[in-house]
Amino acid sequence: MSAKIYRPAKTAMQSGKAKTNLWVLEFDAEKPRTIDPIMGYTSSGDMFQQVKLTFETREQAIAYAEREGIEYRLIEPKEPTRKRVAYPDNFRFNRMQPWTH
Repeated sequence: MSAKIYRPAKTAMQSGKAKTNLWVLEFDAEKPRTIDPIMGYTSSGDMFQQVKLTFETREQAIAYAEREGIEYRLIEPKEPTRKRVAYPDNFRFNRMQPWTH
């Protein structure tokens, strides 16, 4: 049984950073998903795919995985690089793109 430990990124539909400070331990799929021939539903016999554990810190998640004997891989979060933009830059003389309406 293996898992990945990561900190979720902000979704495109969020403007805030709610729930992005928690660390998540999510189990990897051990069995592939199958398609039901009659109804066409996608199903799996692996119940660990439904489990997501959240932790306050990375160290707590790693300690849990080691205590339970779970192989894990740690995915470090990528911090976004913010580009500083000011309103007067729209009317700059040396603007790269022409300003049109």
